[in-house]
Amino acid sequence: MSSKFSTFICQNCGSITSQYFGKCLNCNSWNSIVEESTKRRLSQKDNKKSRKSIPFNEISSEKILRFTSGFDEFDRVLGGGIVPGSVVLLGGEPGIGKSTIVLQSAGKISINEKVLYVTAEESLEQVKIRWKRLNQKSIDLKIFAETNLSLIIDEIKSVKPNFAIIDSIQAIHNDEMESSPGSVSQVRACSTELQNLAKENNIALLIIGHVTKDGSLAGPKTLEHLVDVVISFEGDNISSHRLIKSIKNRFGSTFEIGIFEMIEEGLREIKNPSSIFTNNENISGVTTTITNEGTRPFAVDIQALVNKTFYSNPRRTTTGISVNRLHQILAVIEKHVGIKLSEFDCYVATGGGFEINDPSSDLGVAISILSSWKNTPPLANSSFIGELGLSGQVRQSSNLRTKIEEAVRLGIKNIIVPKLNEKLNITYENQIKIKEVSNIKEAFDYALLNH
Repeated sequence: MSSKFSTFICQNCGSITSQYFGKCLNCNSWNSIVEESTKRRLSQKDNKKSRKSIPFNEISSEKILRFTSGFDEFDRVLGGGIVPGSVVLLGGEPGIGKSTIVLQSAGKISINEKVLYVTAEESLEQVKIRWKRLNQKSIDLKIFAETNLSLIIDEIKSVKPNFAIIDSIQAIHNDEMESSPGSVSQVRACSTELQNLAKENNIALLIIGHVTKDGSLAGPKTLEHLVDVVISFEGDNISSHRLIKSIKNRFGSTFEIGIFEMIEEGLREIKNPSSIFTNNENISGVTTTITNEGTRPFAVDIQALVNKTFYSNPRRTTTGISVNRLHQILAVIEKHVGIKLSEFDCYVATGGGFEINDPSSDLGVAISILSSWKNTPPLANSSFIGELGLSGQVRQSSNLRTKIEEAVRLGIKNIIVPKLNEKLNITYENQIKIKEVSNIKEAFDYALLNH
């Protein structure tokens, strides 16, 4: 019989109920609910010094001094570096390189700061093997192999590091809980205690978390609410490139990205991402757009293949952009350019499979489709920026100035943009030729007919 001091938590989705059910009412999974006693938490009294509220204008506004992670790309995603006392969650699929980038970063940070690396999945000898392969150097880096939470907390208090790493949270367990390591209850309880320790002692804490089969951070969402920064580490088994993205950041902008390349000696940062997503080829069906991820602009190739269909329903396939956006762009082309694309299969892909969410890439997608249909290369050495409206107009793009500056940096000679509200032509007239268009028909005529 359940106690009044108990709650029941689903180990699959994390939902909480006051009584036991054989089937979770939230995620419909069977036998996933486990009892968690709260008596210990209720009986514990707060032995810490009492705190009182203070007027807001009495809070010190001194700038927080961050310290570098050792990688410019990592610092960009973090918002400029690591904030003392912050808790960072790094999530990614197994084998993607989470432990590699963290160990490399730990070695670089240890040159100026005291670092403690807690490995709960590997032995000290296994970590040393990877360390030698990465060819790293360190000054004040300590390694601790342990899975027991209380022992880990004691070690952190003893070492008093400026930066602590937990690899990984799913392998750590709290002896006071009956659930198995990696369960929702264990992950949440262990993360809460580590977070409190980090905040009380002003220790920057990085927690590595695994990703579930559906691609979400294991925990599941309760872990994301506890931490200050959530970073996703992405890639695939074929490409050597890795992307880190900030999903949540209390100290900087979200959806910033950093780009790395996996090589034999570990991860190497790519400081010019435009070089890996563009080929500078002037062939039919390929255009270049400049997109923004967070505050960062870079160029990406968009490839299209338009071919006569042999099916009653033409095929529409995309890689890197939403298929719904493709359907919308094709409808705008049919309506306002007068080309019957319903008789053609259409395949669209971005360079390197990079996922584009910026709607200003619409014009580049449309011109690449029209270029493939006409079997004519678009205007050479050009970039296309603009969102397509349903009435065929090319709408204003956000961060247009930074995108033009990126095009200038890459040596692009022509850039096709929406009608400008400000006179950017004067600013960049000697650096790049800017063509303003108001609709898709005008862009089509300029890019494919008048050159």
